[in-house]
Amino acid sequence: MTLTGSWQRTARGAGLLAPDGRIASTIFAEMSALAASTGAINLGQGFPDEDGPAEVLEAARRAIADGVNQYPPGPGMPVLREAVAVHQERFYGLAVDPAEVLVTAGATEGLAATILALVDDGDEVVTLEPFYDAYGGLIALARGRHVTVPLRGHDFLPDHDELRAAVTDRTKVILINNPHNPTGTVLPLETLELIVELAHEHDAIIVTDEVYEHLVFDAPHIPVASLAGARERTVTISSAGKTFSVTGWKIGWIVAPREIVTAILAVKQFLTFVNGAPFQPAVAVGLGLGDEFFTGIASTLKTKRDLLSQGLVKAGFDVSSPRGTYFVVADAAPLGYADARVLCRELPSLAGVVGVPISAFCHDELAGEYASLVRFAFCKKTEVLERAAAQLARLGR
Repeated sequence: MTLTGSWQRTARGAGLLAPDGRIASTIFAEMSALAASTGAINLGQGFPDEDGPAEVLEAARRAIADGVNQYPPGPGMPVLREAVAVHQERFYGLAVDPAEVLVTAGATEGLAATILALVDDGDEVVTLEPFYDAYGGLIALARGRHVTVPLRGHDFLPDHDELRAAVTDRTKVILINNPHNPTGTVLPLETLELIVELAHEHDAIIVTDEVYEHLVFDAPHIPVASLAGARERTVTISSAGKTFSVTGWKIGWIVAPREIVTAILAVKQFLTFVNGAPFQPAVAVGLGLGDEFFTGIASTLKTKRDLLSQGLVKAGFDVSSPRGTYFVVADAAPLGYADARVLCRELPSLAGVVGVPISAFCHDELAGEYASLVRFAFCKKTEVLERAAAQLARLGR
């Protein structure tokens, strides 16, 4: 059977289908398969190799033993919605009603339901570029028009004039990822304030992906919703996976004004409906952990960032210094590689390590500007990073 028509055109535009009609593989799947087949250290895909806090894991086991194994309520279990509301007040001074919280199957479903709910055929969605790969696919599936603002320079920051030019009266959603995957940049306050200003000027909704909110290294995270004039037009999306090292649980949440939550829930109920019943009360336990846990995970990750970065510098890469997330970006041009895709496919044999080319996070039109850049994940055990750093350092000999 051959599928034709509008679905196929949309799927190809979203990057879901290769030109020959086969399902297109993501760069993460390709690089992870390469790591598995070669025995290389997988620093390509951003998942930890250590379990999260014991209290959280035990809470999940306890919930299963207590029979929390059937469908939870559609908007999410009250215990988790209340915990998210308390979390927003505790860390950011945001007074949130639990009715403004919607639990989702990870941040990705939160993004999918939000974009499908808010974006109509032809609406423009503005993102930064490079962009997390799901953004492009979801915008295309909603039949939106994807407009991007490049991240410039060694610090990967947007030019404010380019940002002003990108947001127009055709813009329905301004979608930002802060802290930013794949570059590790943290947007400064003046950029966030400009985004709020532009959203008001053009009557756009801000959708902000903040899954790395607790993994920032140099200054406290600033949620967009905490800025003056932002709350009533901001959808904040986060999740438990990165903060508590439970990426396989797929527990995320949305915080937004009630009418927006209602619109998103109308879509979400036909995606997963509900998910992860025993994990929801466990994540609520995690959100209530002491301050020392949250400061500790950022401090530990910063040390791991520095460890891997030192190995990359010794290898001859030009390395940026990310201010948040799991990722460091390294320029392979000093090693003679103008195309990081070539290097990433050779790295398993050269150094026993796998990374991901930054160009995989770009449209074809802009990929050339980032062609020599590689993203490496440092959310791994210290001994794994020590081995990877030593193996990478051999490239510089």
